[in-house]
Amino acid sequence: MIRLLNQGDYQLTETRDITKILRLSGKGVFAWINTGKVGEILVATSGEFSNLYTLASGKYRIYEVKNEPSLTDTLHLELFTGKSLWQGYLLITGFPTTEHKRSRIIPTTEIITRSKHSESKAPSTHPQDLPGF
Repeated sequence: MIRLLNQGDYQLTETRDITKILRLSGKGVFAWINTGKVGEILVATSGEFSNLYTLASGKYRIYEVKNEPSLTDTLHLELFTGKSLWQGYLLITGFPTTEHKRSRIIPTTEIITRSKHSESKAPSTHPQDLPGF
């Protein structure tokens, strides 16, 4: 089962001290930190940031995946990167919350949104239109 949970606009920025900030409309603001040994994590934040440099912006989609043979059972975040391309990320423990302020974000080649869809079109959720069918 693949279920579209949320979609909207995102903005990825960077501070002068090289901290990335991910803003997802309707979802929140997260610091995106590379911890070295653990890998990349998202940290819930409500702070205000100044002197930001824009790295990327576009559309995002969040999917819940369960029992799909070619996809990992977890939350999938996909960011539109341009020219009909999407970058996928796995959120094994979900998004950070007020109780659990950190969660891992893992880049993946598992892309649910098909590349033939433009930035403004919603993805098909019919099983025959999804990868692996």
